[in-house]
Amino acid sequence: MKKFKLSSIHLIPLSFLAAILIGTVFLALPISSASGSWTPFSDALFTSATSVCVTGLVVVDTYIYWSAFGQAVILVLIQIGGLGVITVVATLMLIAHKRFSLSSRLTLRDALNLDSISGLLGFLSRIIRGTLIVELIGALLYMPAFIPVFGTGRGIWVSVFTAISAFCNAGIDVLGPNSLLPFRTQPLVLIVTMLLIIVGGIGYVVWLDLSKKVAFGIKRSFSPRQIIKRLSEHTKLVLAITLTLILSGAVLVFLAEHNNPETIGNMPLPLKILNSLFESVTFRTAGFATFSQKGITDITCVAAYLWMFIGGSPIGTAGGVKTTTFYLYLLNISSYIRGKRRVKVFNRTIDRARMKKASVIVEVSMITVLVFTLLLIATNPIDFKDGLFEIMSACATVGLTRDVTSTLNIAGKLIVTVAMYLGRIGPISMAIFLARGKGPKEPETQYADGNFYIG
Repeated sequence: MKKFKLSSIHLIPLSFLAAILIGTVFLALPISSASGSWTPFSDALFTSATSVCVTGLVVVDTYIYWSAFGQAVILVLIQIGGLGVITVVATLMLIAHKRFSLSSRLTLRDALNLDSISGLLGFLSRIIRGTLIVELIGALLYMPAFIPVFGTGRGIWVSVFTAISAFCNAGIDVLGPNSLLPFRTQPLVLIVTMLLIIVGGIGYVVWLDLSKKVAFGIKRSFSPRQIIKRLSEHTKLVLAITLTLILSGAVLVFLAEHNNPETIGNMPLPLKILNSLFESVTFRTAGFATFSQKGITDITCVAAYLWMFIGGSPIGTAGGVKTTTFYLYLLNISSYIRGKRRVKVFNRTIDRARMKKASVIVEVSMITVLVFTLLLIATNPIDFKDGLFEIMSACATVGLTRDVTSTLNIAGKLIVTVAMYLGRIGPISMAIFLARGKGPKEPETQYADGNFYIG
């Protein structure tokens, strides 16, 4: 009898599904709710999914509905979802000094979206150490702002929860009914949150490359220009795109919202600038908010669709189609229009296979967003603009909402739950999951070229 073995193509999506279902069981228990009552399955499933998928959309208020145990479960799910289930399991194996087989290494490589297994365990170890250090620093920086408001014990818990949620780009908080709105005048809270979101969102490969090259450059007394020159082409591209998106998004939000009393219109100029910058950062994957998204102008709303869709960068905690993917998608279009066969970025050639993959990811994601938006507005009394915002936020694992999530019926909750799951593992990954492993391949047959007209 042939032994059945799951490949990473199947194991990675199933691992996230298993984590969601296990989290659902824990959150449904009476011990998880503040009232001590059983939580409805749909609410427990939605909360578990939004935590594991590090999205941030919630159907019940996290700070008041869940008990301390329930909040702890949510925080663990956020950490597991941010790092990746396979990564967490591999870390436990590493701590227990378990032997990694070749198949285990290949699965971990695929989970981290890397190209090689060379130095894989060392890379994993650096990821875990770096994550814990960054989250600890974030929590310590939050404490001077949160302890005076919540008291010592509660303030420490809020600081730890917010730091982990921000780094994992989850956007779930236990601050109160208005999230970060009461702290929108406190630069410390907003700046720390933005930095945590950005560090988690640029990807592990980038911040490990940065830390390594900066430390080496300081040791050798290199100038900033020399240090930047030694960064990998991937790091340079991610940093350039990230900086461009953050600054352009902030300018756009400021121009569209500076006179809007429902957002930043009543703030002094320095706070308008800071909150515009925060909105630009949180748009792309984080889900924290310093004002209600229901009140934003149509211009900002349309920009939000695009910024959420792009998301963060690969091999990190962010969602969306990813910065480099979207950039390669645009390059593919540009190269076809200009008739160029070879495309270079930072004096490195990008192979056609990567550009084709990027185009497939973007286009499948677009179709997924459209289909789920139509399903949501067909089953819930909401307009297209709010429905698209909700689904874009779910598929890109952002967590912002135009006050729609808490009003969803059971069908709506299920639709958004599936959208969050697909957003975390990627729609194209699910398509491959369903397409692969369905028996022996048929032999390829050569056919004459067809004459099909396009355009």
